[in-house]
Amino acid sequence: MAKILVTGGAGYIGSHIAKALYAAGHEPVVLDNLSRGHRDFVRWGAFIQGDVRDTQLLGSIFETQSFDGVIHLAALAYVSESVADPDLYYEVNVCGTRNLLAAMVQAKVSNLVFSSSCAVYGEPDRLPIVEETPCNPINPYGFTKWACERMMMDFQTAYGLRSARLRYFNAAGADPAGQIGEDHDPETHLIPLLLAVAQGKKTPFSIYGRDYPTRDGTAERDYIHVEDLAAAHLAALSHLLDGGASLALNLGTGQGATVWEVLQAVERVTGHSIPYAIQPRRKGDPAQLVADAAKAYAELGWNPKHSDLDHIVADAWRWHQKRFG
Repeated sequence: MAKILVTGGAGYIGSHIAKALYAAGHEPVVLDNLSRGHRDFVRWGAFIQGDVRDTQLLGSIFETQSFDGVIHLAALAYVSESVADPDLYYEVNVCGTRNLLAAMVQAKVSNLVFSSSCAVYGEPDRLPIVEETPCNPINPYGFTKWACERMMMDFQTAYGLRSARLRYFNAAGADPAGQIGEDHDPETHLIPLLLAVAQGKKTPFSIYGRDYPTRDGTAERDYIHVEDLAAAHLAALSHLLDGGASLALNLGTGQGATVWEVLQAVERVTGHSIPYAIQPRRKGDPAQLVADAAKAYAELGWNPKHSDLDHIVADAWRWHQKRFG
């Protein structure tokens, strides 16, 4: 059993990771300032309300408790917000991460699993995206994630802090037991937006662009079930705890789904028709973002088992009805 600090553990992905850690026999301790997380999502392990920007708090946490590793998710993650207020994103994502790394070094905690993003790649010149694709982020959010990854590489060279930097593609779905799921304000993710339309709470659904060079003209993304993401974090943690080397890995399925295909899946699973309206493309939206995750499969022995599109939508729909019904 390992004792793991989970920063941002009251959020959507963090809460699923805390649940998976607990189920695997580990002891999660959640640190979250609740600015965007939910207190009722902290059901597995102890809770500390606080901010990674608070160096005094971080020092106290590591002085009074002994951790085997850290899973770091505490961050801001809205692209448009990062463009409008980059200073906030540098402060929270970059400065907060620097504070955490410094506290880990001081406490001699050397195992870190980091929530990164495919946004570090920007607009890739080839698909599917491999880890060797040049990192060239096109917005402040993506740049903050890339800056954090670079910090981790530098901290390894200087201080021996090893990291597994996990570059998510599109997290989706919900806990099959219906205990936790997506609840963002504002909500920007495709599937919960479609589910709100299915419930009759928002209409019509806006499709941004029907003229992309894809099979049906709508943008294509790689959707991965949040439970599969959580399993990848546990596998990455085990890799580090067993003495494995630092690595950067894509987390995706390698199978893209277009906006139109996701809309059809929501209609199929919920039994409700989705009225929609075609809008112009949004600036900066790539036509396709699909992962090559072969390295994660090989290095971690990880394989997404729950990421069939209908499975993702069914779990999300069950949660959505419970939370927002």
